Amino acid sequence: MKRLLMTLAACLFMATPLMALDAPQGAVILTIKGPLAHPNSGADAVFDLAMLEALKGRSATMETPWTEGKVTFSGPLLRAVLEAAGAPAGALKVHALNDYTVVVPADDAGSLDVIIATRLNGKTMSVRDKGPTMLVYPFDLNPKLYTEIYFSRSVWQIKDIEIVP
Repeated sequence: MKRLLMTLAACLFMATPLMALDAPQGAVILTIKGPLAHPNSGADAVFDLAMLEALKGRSATMETPWTEGKVTFSGPLLRAVLEAAGAPAGALKVHALNDYTVVVPADDAGSLDVIIATRLNGKTMSVRDKGPTMLVYPFDLNPKLYTEIYFSRSVWQIKDIEIVP
């Protein structure tokens, strides 16, 4: 009986259309641009801190070239943010507040537990401290990522992410 109920619940979930992304209640700290299925501000998907922190995420303690000693980053997984926005598969152009731009391969979001960090050592990240969001690769899970290639993709002070299908 339990198995039957679980199967029915799964079928109902799969048949239920995804709901549109809610509008942010607080200050917008991240914008996703491109051909999105769930925009909530014109053609874009915008997120405040609460919206981002409600998504599936992780906390990771690691050393980075930009911090002293081991620090803990936490925030939603990049793939969870893209799913919430209804972003199609594609490369990502990540733009920082200082106009630094890098292209992140689509596979990074799907195969790696990349975090859009909103917190550093439990505190929200200010612009002065690389915030309000920062792309953090799972250096703690895979030491082979600790290279210049992934350092260059670890954008801080993210302004927006553009989907390039």
